[in-house]
Amino acid sequence: MSMTKTISHWIGGAPHEGSPTHRIPVENPATGEVEGELLAASVADVDHAVKVAREAQKAWQKTSLAQRTAVMFRMRELVLANSDELARAIVAEHGKDYNDAVGEIQRGRETLDFACGINAALTGDHSVDVSTGVDIHSIRQPVGVVAGVCPFNFPVMVPMWMHPVAIATGNAFILKPATPTPTASLVVARLYKEAGLPDGVFNVVAGDVEVVTALIEHPGVDAISFVGSTPVARIVQEKGIASGKRVQALGGANNHAIVMPDCDLEFAAQHISAAAFGAAGERCMALPVVVAVGGVGPRLAELVKEHAVNIKVGNGMDEGVQMGPVISRAAKERIVGLIDDAEKRGATVVMDGRGQTVDGHADGFWLGPTILDDVSLDAPAYKQEIFGPALTVVHADSYAEAIEIVNASEFGNGAAIFTNDGGVARAFQLDVEAGMVGINVPIPTPVAYYSFGGWKGSLMGDTHIHGPEGVRFYTRLKAVTSRWPSESGAYAATMSFQREE
Repeated sequence: MSMTKTISHWIGGAPHEGSPTHRIPVENPATGEVEGELLAASVADVDHAVKVAREAQKAWQKTSLAQRTAVMFRMRELVLANSDELARAIVAEHGKDYNDAVGEIQRGRETLDFACGINAALTGDHSVDVSTGVDIHSIRQPVGVVAGVCPFNFPVMVPMWMHPVAIATGNAFILKPATPTPTASLVVARLYKEAGLPDGVFNVVAGDVEVVTALIEHPGVDAISFVGSTPVARIVQEKGIASGKRVQALGGANNHAIVMPDCDLEFAAQHISAAAFGAAGERCMALPVVVAVGGVGPRLAELVKEHAVNIKVGNGMDEGVQMGPVISRAAKERIVGLIDDAEKRGATVVMDGRGQTVDGHADGFWLGPTILDDVSLDAPAYKQEIFGPALTVVHADSYAEAIEIVNASEFGNGAAIFTNDGGVARAFQLDVEAGMVGINVPIPTPVAYYSFGGWKGSLMGDTHIHGPEGVRFYTRLKAVTSRWPSESGAYAATMSFQREE
C-alpha cells in the first residue's frame, strides 16, 4: 500500500485538484525517497485561479486599511504558532536542518511585520494652491492580480517577501511554488484563511514551466514577481513585458567577499564558513567566493576548514545537524563535476566533501563542505553560481585587483569585505557593483523595512523586492488635481435657489 501523499493546489479558499496534466514526484533529499506526488496544474486550472482571484480582488481593494492590517496581524500570530509545522514541511522537501528552517520562517515573518504597518507605507502627498484654488494629492492603488513564481531553496521566506506586501496593498495573489518544495505554501494558504483573509485573495497553483507560461501570458494577471536563475529571469521579464505586465525578476548570484590582510582572520573564517556552508550553500545570498588579498589565501582556507570540519551533516530533523543534503541527485552530480573540473585545473582541495555519507541514509543527496584554494578565474566552479556547499578561494595582490575581480562578475546580488580599515571599507561600499553590501558581514540580506535586490545579472528591471520598493511595485501611483468653483464667494453669490411652492 503506497504511503505517497497527493499534493494539490489552493484556489478560492480551499484545496483544489483541478485537471492535472501529470504528476511530479516530490523527494525527500535526505532519503532519496518519493514522499509525495504534486498535481501539475493545467492551463484550465490557471485560468480558474485567475478568475477567482480577479473577482476576490474587486472587493478586497475596497476593504479598509484597518481591516487589511487586522488580517496581517492575525496572520503574523498564526505563523508564529505554526512555525513547527512549516519548518517540518521545509525540512522534508528541501532537506535543510530544522533550525535553519525556523530561521527562514523568522526572516519571512519580518515582511509580515512590515505589512502590519502598511497604512503608514501607503500615505500619499498633498500640495495646496499649486495654482489659485487648485490642489494636488497622490494616492497609491493596487495593480490587481499578482503572480509570484518562487525557487525551491526558501519555500516560506521568498514567497513571504512577496505576498504579504501584495495582499496588504489590496491585490490578490497567485503563488506558483517550486515543484520540489510545494507543501509549505499550502500550509500558508490555510493560515491565511484562518486569519480571516477572504477566499480567493491568496491562491496556490503548482506545476512546471507550463504553469509559469500560462501565468505570464494570462491577460487577467497584472504583475509577475519572480525569483530564480538569471536565464529564466530574463525570459520572465521579456515575456511578461511583451504581455503588458509589470515584472519584478530577481536572478542568480555568485557573491564575493574580499578578505584584506589587515582583518581579523579568525573572525572572518568563522563567518565565511557559516555563509558558505549554511543551508548546503543553496542560498542566493550564500558566499561561494572569497578573494584573498596579499597572500592570506592559504592561511584563510585552513582557518575556514577548522570551522567547517565541525559542521554536522545529516537529516535535518536529527539532533545537532547543521547542514542537510542538496536538493536532488542531479544537483549533487553538477556540483561534484564543478569541483572535479576545478581540481583538474590546478586548484588545491583543502577540504573534500565529495565522499560525504550519512549513516542510515545511503540514498540521500549528500555533499560535505568543500574548500578549493587558488581557483582559476576561468574555472566554471568560479564563474558559475555553484549553489552547493563549496567555497572557492581566488587570490589578488591588492584591493584594486580584488575589486576588479568582484566587479567583473556577471552577477551583482551581494558582496562583502572583511577589513579593519575604515577607509578601505568606505571605498568598497562605493566601488562595488552589487545591490547589497556587507562590511564584516558575509550575508548582507537587508531587513524587511529596507528592500532586497541586486545589480547586473541578479535583477531584471529596477524594482527590488519587499519593503518600500515592494510597495511601489505592487501599487500604481495616481495624481489627483482638483478645483472647487463653489469655494469662490463671487460664484456662490450668483447662485439662487427657488423654493418650490
